[in-house]
Amino acid sequence: MITIAVILQVAANMAIAKMGAGIGAGLAAIGAGIGIGRIGGSAVEAIARQPEAVGDIRSNMIIAAALIEGVAFFAIIICFLIFFL
Repeated sequence: MITIAVILQVAANMAIAKMGAGIGAGLAAIGAGIGIGRIGGSAVEAIARQPEAVGDIRSNMIIAAALIEGVAFFAIIICFLIFFL
């Protein structure tokens, strides 16, 4: 027979897991924001130093930002799966 202590322990672990999922989603969003901000700042600086390379710099910046967005989206989806399951 399952005792009350086991039920309370499982409930406490689920609360900790949900809290961890929320913190993980927040950290993923913050990390992506910082990464994309640094990419944008570096791209603007590179364009200011070498204006004739605008096309190459812009395309590389968009690819790098898309990769960071993909990783952040994956991390947030995993956190939501932990939170809701």
